[in-house]
Amino acid sequence: MASAHHPAADPGEESLIILQSLLCLLREKNILSRADIEELSHKVQLRAAGAADTALPCCRESAAAASAEMERVTSYIGQRYGGKHARGLR
Repeated sequence: MASAHHPAADPGEESLIILQSLLCLLREKNILSRADIEELSHKVQLRAAGAADTALPCCRESAAAASAEMERVTSYIGQRYGGKHARGLR
């Protein structure tokens, strides 16, 4: 399969768009629940804080940015598709 990478495109941004779209699609098809997405967001927050039990090494700034983006995506998906909130994560 040939790559259609645009020379001016940021590979990180491309990946982010694909993953955001995948989360929305999985939620839309009820494969992921709102609680699942909130749990994922919580795990990203823990990783950003360096508090995850199995945190893979990563750049703190990238982890913090990922956490903020995950919060934004979680909020959007929650408003768009609704569903029950996760219990006991916060």
